[in-house]
Amino acid sequence: MAFKINPQKTFNLSPPSLLAIGFLSFIIIGTILLKLPFANKGNVSWMDALFTATSAVTITGLSVVSLNDSFNHFGQFIILLLIQSGGLGFMTFAILAALSLAPKLGLKQQMMAQDSLGQTSLSKVTFVAKGVVLYTLFFELIGVIILTASFAPIYGFARGLYYAVFYSVSAFNNAGFSLFENSLISFQSHYLICLTISILYTLGGIGFLVLIDVKQNKRWSKLTPNSKLILSTIAILNLVAFVLIWLLESNNPLTLGSMSLGEQAMNAWFQATVPRSSGFNTIDTGSMEHSTALLTMLLMFIGGGSLSTAGGIKVGTFVILLLCVISFLRRNEEIRIFNHSVSQETTYKALAVAAITGMLVFVGCFILFLLEPKLDVLDLMFEVVSAACTVGLSRGATGQLHDGSLFVLSVLMFTGRLGPLTLAYLIATPKKSRLKHANANIQIG
Repeated sequence: MAFKINPQKTFNLSPPSLLAIGFLSFIIIGTILLKLPFANKGNVSWMDALFTATSAVTITGLSVVSLNDSFNHFGQFIILLLIQSGGLGFMTFAILAALSLAPKLGLKQQMMAQDSLGQTSLSKVTFVAKGVVLYTLFFELIGVIILTASFAPIYGFARGLYYAVFYSVSAFNNAGFSLFENSLISFQSHYLICLTISILYTLGGIGFLVLIDVKQNKRWSKLTPNSKLILSTIAILNLVAFVLIWLLESNNPLTLGSMSLGEQAMNAWFQATVPRSSGFNTIDTGSMEHSTALLTMLLMFIGGGSLSTAGGIKVGTFVILLLCVISFLRRNEEIRIFNHSVSQETTYKALAVAAITGMLVFVGCFILFLLEPKLDVLDLMFEVVSAACTVGLSRGATGQLHDGSLFVLSVLMFTGRLGPLTLAYLIATPKKSRLKHANANIQIG
């Protein structure tokens, strides 16, 4: 996309570059606003403001300060706007702005939107962009109504409505920011609040393309292979994680051990679905068994659906990698899913996303191990995976980190939200060559 500064100078920005600049602009503006004296209560440093703004724009949810103790209502409102802008995505705003100025997008603008929204058809770009906004506002409104009915009897209507708006937006956008010191632990026995918030972040993490497909076709047989893959995989992952977490934590008195059977089921389900990318918790994450923490890190790494508010490598990527391995072991010539073939390009993309995300996690862990030698290794690994996959769950180590470590996590959140594949395009622009080389016999395994 070309931006003319003057007749002599023209700057050409690729879609990944524009996306990166857009998110970075939101972070810088958010940092400045949160540092204003009328946005905080005087105990927020520049690093605190930068980390909070980055976490909000990247819809991660990690925080080094208490939102309620450090920011007033104006500051909390700024955080909410950053969450919403990060959730809807800078590119969606850019598309809608262009739509308001012109009846149709130009070819370059359509290509930019197609790149950011993951669409293969240019004609669907504007339709999807509108759908993203409408679905977001619709589900958030439903969440506000239900949560207001839940919070109002406890805090009064005005305060209950305020909490309902904040948590509905934070939940659907998979941000996980909480106005309570202990996230949602105080509501671990409040079934309606827990269930509503879990439904909101699950819907947000499924992906807008899938939601649109379900609304249009309504029957499983008519859904696209992508929608079937996302829905079935998330259902299986949630069910398996639910059973495992319940079994692993049922005898832990610091988590599920002291609860009734119904409360155990509700909170096990909540903690099983949260790693899709939300950062809420109804039990003390730092008190979970090491096995549960490791399982949670795997679930965070996988994440949710593409074109969603979730993070991670995405469930589609995870399934393609599994199918790739299975096809190789079975000596199949192609990878098939729901009677459809998966292209080689899609397989390469899946491998690239997983590899780059894995490298980001490794580098993040390596640096934090050097900077924070006194902190527990598992806790540091958990924070790094949570940041790189924009989840926001924490075992309590984030608040103990030095500014250098917080900056590392901020970079991980930014690159995680930007997308590993987009980051790869930024670093190395694809080049086509007519020169063909002889095959090399490289030994594998």
